[in-house]
Amino acid sequence: MPRRITTGHARELVRDALLKAMPGADLDSVDEGENIRDALELDSLDFLTFVEQLGDAAGVRIDEDDYDQLTTIKSSVEYLTRLP
Repeated sequence: MPRRITTGHARELVRDALLKAMPGADLDSVDEGENIRDALELDSLDFLTFVEQLGDAAGVRIDEDDYDQLTTIKSSVEYLTRLP
C-alpha cells in the first residue's frame, strides 16, 4: 500500500519540480499563496514541465483537469497531500 505524502515532503517535491522547470528560480521570494505562473513568469511549456516533474516525483499522473489545483505552492502541496 503506497504511503501518503506528508506536507513537508510535498513541499520538497513542489520546490524541486519548480527548480527543474525554472533552474535558478528564487523560490524564497515567492509567497506560498502567490500564483507561481505570475511570480516566476512561467510560460505554458514551463508550467507543463513543472506538472510533469511533479507527477513523476510523486509517482502519479496529473491530469489537465487538475492543473487549476497547482496554481500556488500552497495549493500544489495540498493537492499532493490529498492523493490516496
